[in-house]
Amino acid sequence: MLIDQGGSDVLSTAPEAQTSVRDLFRRGLVIPAHPLALDADRRLDERRQRALTRYYVDAGAGGLAVGVHTTQFAIHGTELLPPVLELAAETAREAGREIVLVAGATGPTRQAVAEAELARSLGYHMVLLSPHKELDEDGLIERARAVGEVLPVIGFYLQPAVGGRTLSRDFWTRLAAVESVVGIKVAPFDRYRTLDVLHGVVRAGRAEEVALYTGNDDHILADLITTHRVVVDGRQVEVEFVGGLLGQWAVWVKKAVELLDEAKLARAGDDAAVRRLLGLDGHLTDANAAIFDSANGFHGCIPGIHEILRRQGLLAGRWCLDPTEELSPGQLAEIDRVWSAYPWLRDDDFVAEGLDRWLA
Repeated sequence: MLIDQGGSDVLSTAPEAQTSVRDLFRRGLVIPAHPLALDADRRLDERRQRALTRYYVDAGAGGLAVGVHTTQFAIHGTELLPPVLELAAETAREAGREIVLVAGATGPTRQAVAEAELARSLGYHMVLLSPHKELDEDGLIERARAVGEVLPVIGFYLQPAVGGRTLSRDFWTRLAAVESVVGIKVAPFDRYRTLDVLHGVVRAGRAEEVALYTGNDDHILADLITTHRVVVDGRQVEVEFVGGLLGQWAVWVKKAVELLDEAKLARAGDDAAVRRLLGLDGHLTDANAAIFDSANGFHGCIPGIHEILRRQGLLAGRWCLDPTEELSPGQLAEIDRVWSAYPWLRDDDFVAEGLDRWLA
């Protein structure tokens, strides 16, 4: 649903508007997981929050995911959530093109539905629905149905290290069968569990309707160039990751857009693109290991993202809502290493050129 561009808070439900957004999403986009810009007092820095959104849009991102893990789950249930969602939606409308707006929703069913309603009122198109540990798989399915009555749902396989849980192949079959589910972010950082999602979508008979987005920050390019041939009940069905909804794509976004464009060529049969991206896959994973702090159970993943953005001038510091959430011992040295080792993954020149404009 789209907010009327004349400034009215009346929502447009025109079928062509929804079709346009769904088509964009289904084709495959770079969707950065939007960080939270704070000042030294750990208050929202609206100027830099807007600058981040402008950076993502100008870099060519097709969508934004706000209120998700990279934004810090701690904003849910606080007075910060509405203005953070609103700032991103308002700033994205400066783009002059359709930006797919994805709002994170968390908590038990009542909370998740209320957050979806808030997102809808602000012009968001979809909800990325995080798992909730207090619900069993039946409860999670019913929660998805309830949220889906408000906005289309993107399922989320979140890795246990940052608050996720293991879910069965049957769960993904049942979730994919829910008509309001339009996509799944696959981020268990685990090949076996990734295959559970792919098989579930095929078993549900919705491989053409449910867009798969990689959130496997440790396997981004390999996910994006691979055509998976899933065999279910004697049938072989091809499924692909069409895009990425990633914390890693909160940084170096101009390069991320280029990599996704090349991955689409690779999936279409460009062997040179396949070979090039396979060569880069290890570089990107190595960089992600440093930024996301894989050596310490991902404790420093959000400060790691903030450090990259700080170096480029987009953020003023690494501050998180939780004062104890900082880089792990040795993580800064690892970030220094990958920063120097892989300049072809960075977009420093692009950021330097646009920074003053984005901060204005």
